[in-house]
Amino acid sequence: MSERELSNPITMRLPLDVLAEIEQIAEICNRSRSWVFVRALKSYLAAEGREIIEVAEARREIESGHGHDLDDVLEEVDAIVNGAAA
Repeated sequence: MSERELSNPITMRLPLDVLAEIEQIAEICNRSRSWVFVRALKSYLAAEGREIIEVAEARREIESGHGHDLDDVLEEVDAIVNGAAA
């Protein structure tokens, strides 16, 4: 397995209850706190974080003129449903 490139250390302040849970999970899993942090962050990035990025990208696309008017899309769908489209 190849080594992943790591960032420089970062400093964070956490609510004590969150840190206590992280430490408890790390101890139970026989892992480091960093391991728990990375797993938690990956989970966040795969869900909510990914959605935030996708919405921002979609907004940029719309602002640059790469969007479709909803009324036009609905008219096209109606035409397809009614058999008027090729």
